[in-house]
Amino acid sequence: MTKLTRFRVTNFRSVTDSGWVDVDDVTALIGVNESGKSNLLLALWKLKPASEGDIQPTSDYPKKRFGDIREEPGEFPFVTAEFDTGSSRESLGQMAGISSNDAARVRVTRFFNGRYTVEFPCHRQSTTVEKASIVAILTDCTDKVRSGKALKQEAQLKDSLLNDLRRIEEALPIDHNKLDVSQLTSVRDSVTKLIPANVAKTSAIVPLVGQLADELTEHLRRISALPPGDRDGVANAVVRWMPSFVYYANYGNLDSEIYLPHVVDNLQRDDLGTKEMAKARTLRVLFDFVRLEAEEILELGHDPSPDRLDDEQAAEVGEKKKERSILLQSASAMLTDQFRDWWRQGDHRFRFEADGNHFRIWVADDRRPTEVELENRSSGLQWFLSFYLVFLVESQEGHSGAVLLLDEPGMSLHPHAQRDLSTFFDSLSASNQILYTSHSPFLIDPDRLERARKVFVAKDGSTKATSDLGRTEGKDEQAGAAYAVHSALNLSVGESLLVGCRPVLVEGVSDLHYLTAIKSLLVACGAVRPSREIIFVPSGGASNTRVVAGILAGRDGTPPSVLLDSDGPGTRVAKALTAEGALYAEHEQRVLSVGTFVDEVVEGAEVEDLLPSTLLAGELDRILRTDEARLEDEVNMGIPFVDRVRSWAELQSVVLPKHWKVELARRVKERMLRRGISQFDDAVRERWSQLFDAFEA
Repeated sequence: MTKLTRFRVTNFRSVTDSGWVDVDDVTALIGVNESGKSNLLLALWKLKPASEGDIQPTSDYPKKRFGDIREEPGEFPFVTAEFDTGSSRESLGQMAGISSNDAARVRVTRFFNGRYTVEFPCHRQSTTVEKASIVAILTDCTDKVRSGKALKQEAQLKDSLLNDLRRIEEALPIDHNKLDVSQLTSVRDSVTKLIPANVAKTSAIVPLVGQLADELTEHLRRISALPPGDRDGVANAVVRWMPSFVYYANYGNLDSEIYLPHVVDNLQRDDLGTKEMAKARTLRVLFDFVRLEAEEILELGHDPSPDRLDDEQAAEVGEKKKERSILLQSASAMLTDQFRDWWRQGDHRFRFEADGNHFRIWVADDRRPTEVELENRSSGLQWFLSFYLVFLVESQEGHSGAVLLLDEPGMSLHPHAQRDLSTFFDSLSASNQILYTSHSPFLIDPDRLERARKVFVAKDGSTKATSDLGRTEGKDEQAGAAYAVHSALNLSVGESLLVGCRPVLVEGVSDLHYLTAIKSLLVACGAVRPSREIIFVPSGGASNTRVVAGILAGRDGTPPSVLLDSDGPGTRVAKALTAEGALYAEHEQRVLSVGTFVDEVVEGAEVEDLLPSTLLAGELDRILRTDEARLEDEVNMGIPFVDRVRSWAELQSVVLPKHWKVELARRVKERMLRRGISQFDDAVRERWSQLFDAFEA
């Protein structure tokens, strides 16, 4: 099977040089908006579009070089693609005059004037010959002539040939190890001139010189031959042989009600904008599917005034409408059957209807048996139907095995449906390679990250692509494309962690660090033995707790344990969660307050108050590097540690870093794990054990 292995885009719209982009059966081009993902697909589409896809100078030529390319479009390539020739390598090799191994890969380049060039990267065609090999055959011929038995009348000729052969060898360039076509031609011509016009039939030495000339001619033929891709008929055959490309973008989605006069007009125009052109293309595909022309549908829907028709004419009009109705019913049934086999996420039934100037698409399914116009169904279904029609028409028959290029597919789908779409791509790739652009983490398979390619804007403002998903370059300091990949990984890791684990909802990331360290120390010394792994999930603040708890509870119906600060917000949320009819109304024991597990009487205790204040204060002093005023020296019992820090900082005019709580938690966690449980007294350990027993209960 022919397979696209990589491609490169140059001088096309925002792309100066994308670099080589490796391609798998399914390849995801990941990038932020305006990074140029679509331009990569559009250039590849125009390598060999299944339909339409003409080069548009005003939009396809890069603005910086518009004048140069407009003047000499045949000098500017815009896309190059390499293919694995598969089972066709034998026939391609024969056509190109090279071995089947040399024909294992083919490289096709298209220029802005439509011209193609073809190369065979595995074929190493030399344009020079080793001087040593030419010296060897000259010496061998000289030795044979010297030892050869000359005829009586050839005595003088033999001496002359020996002298001339020695002279030719001595005339070879001294400072070159290789001979090019011009130099080898000179040697061959010099040897040819040594052969006398009249040669005795029984001569034993002159044929030796003739053989030398033939050997030199063969060497010359090899280094002066046309490249395999330049031979007559090879480029055209390769272009016919390589797969075509089907491009589809969201803005080509069908409308449910189509006004036929506009369709007829748009299908004949070549000055439409990008979105209008895409829409017109999808409509053209639709009418190809129902095997009718838009003009014919419009004409068949025309209902002349009855008083102008005689009986025969009225019967003819009725017969045409009947024929149209049968055609539309047949097309509807065919689409329904084929779409059901292709997309198994629902049992959809489609019906086409033509009425006067309007063409409508109705949809129903088993869950909603009443027919509804397409535009009133989900935009995801609209996308699938529109893409399917384009795929069905443009990739069939002569375009079998076409490469599918999907621009931002399924962005209107629910995340679960996007995951299904990603899985669907795997099944579809058995017959069609797929390249798609996206910035949705739900369309990135975390188990197949080798399929993802990052698209970003380089320092010069042009589009680049790389397989290095973590790379930051140019204007991509925020790792925009990588963010989608990281999000996909986080989703996958989060799902796998929560399966079989006991989630505990906490307010912030700093709480997660402290509690994870405490858990590790207690488990290590055997103080607690949780029946399931405990995972701490930050909610992003007390106010978000109810929403996040509802999400986590959705997995098995039981809400997770919640640990809230004993401050004002935490107390209010705890009451709201356990109120009558609330999520935790029957699970009050799962809503825990930090103050319950703090030994000291601390009004408004937070997670930090579960740890010795001297440990926290000393580590914060090292972060702030305050030599004169040290928090560790301040003792103010009965006040939450966080409030104490803020009051001290205000009094001492110390500026606290923006994320000081998280940084402090991270460093305290490292210190706790490094020094072990022995640094804490029995009272602290007991309080921690009580807290984790509450999680377990």
